[in-house]
Amino acid sequence: MTVTACDHRITTERGDLFARVWAVPDPRCDTDGAILLFHDSLGCVDLWRDFPQQLAVATHRSVIAYDRLGYGRSDAHPGPLPLNFIRDEAVTVVPMLLAALGFDRIVPFGHSVGGAMAIVTAAHWSGRCTAVVAEASQSFVEDRTLSGIRTAQADFERPGQFERLVRYHGVKARWVLNSWIGTWFAPAFAGWCLDDDLRCVHCPVLALHGDRDEFGSLQHPARIARLADGEVRAVILDGCGHVPHREQPARVVEEVTRFLYRPQFTQRE
Repeated sequence: MTVTACDHRITTERGDLFARVWAVPDPRCDTDGAILLFHDSLGCVDLWRDFPQQLAVATHRSVIAYDRLGYGRSDAHPGPLPLNFIRDEAVTVVPMLLAALGFDRIVPFGHSVGGAMAIVTAAHWSGRCTAVVAEASQSFVEDRTLSGIRTAQADFERPGQFERLVRYHGVKARWVLNSWIGTWFAPAFAGWCLDDDLRCVHCPVLALHGDRDEFGSLQHPARIARLADGEVRAVILDGCGHVPHREQPARVVEEVTRFLYRPQFTQRE
């Protein structure tokens, strides 16, 4: 299958967003939902690397990735990242993005905090979401997450490490790093969880989680499976850390494809 990648600039009241769409030849393939990718707290479109193309080829669906405001090639964020940023992304940004790109039905797919955004999107826009994929997603504030962030914070103070962020976020890199650390350690964020949103997710859910994830224990996929209202498939990836789509891309693509085209959901032609 030939997949065509096309870049877009999307103007919003807060600033321009950068998006890339890997489009399949036949738009009828997206009837059951194009895949919308949400990146993690330090991520951007470019850090997905060739995974979106692999996903589009395997699933026969268009794949959309975008840089949240303040990240990658999108405009700088106009101020501090608000503590309700997960819900705000799902409720406010997603409909603007889909309207600009011409997509209606989607499969939200998020990595790490992007997984939380995918779940909230499925909860809030249930009529538009045919399934949801949460990869290495946090579902509450766990000590293991905070410990992992402390370790990463120390690593970024080593020579040359911060430059890795600058490579992808440019002058916004310091804001990106500070937003990540500041949010998770904010006292007002300590009680955050996805429980109420999970109870409003009625579509099928795939929860992928590495057994060596340094930013979240297996409590997260277990909580997602327990609370989501729809059918849930939780897959634990052996020998995998926090970035399954980079560490085990073939396995992730296989699991997502199998999930989207399992007989009880829809038949693949």
